[in-house]
Amino acid sequence: MDSPSPNKPSVPESSSPDVSAAVEDLLNTLSNKFASVSSEIFAKMDDMSRRLENLEAALQAGKDKEASKS
Repeated sequence: MDSPSPNKPSVPESSSPDVSAAVEDLLNTLSNKFASVSSEIFAKMDDMSRRLENLEAALQAGKDKEASKS
């Protein structure tokens, strides 16, 4: 009775290193893509923060100018 064990896949052991290498490569690729997207998001958030600060400064300058006219 040489039926495959339910706990072990019926894949030849010679393909196991190939699968492991493919999974490792996929994980590395996903990790690199995640790091790239993450850094892009942080760069865009920094840019948005600078733009908001400039907008706030311009609004405050406009308020100060209006207050000095009154």
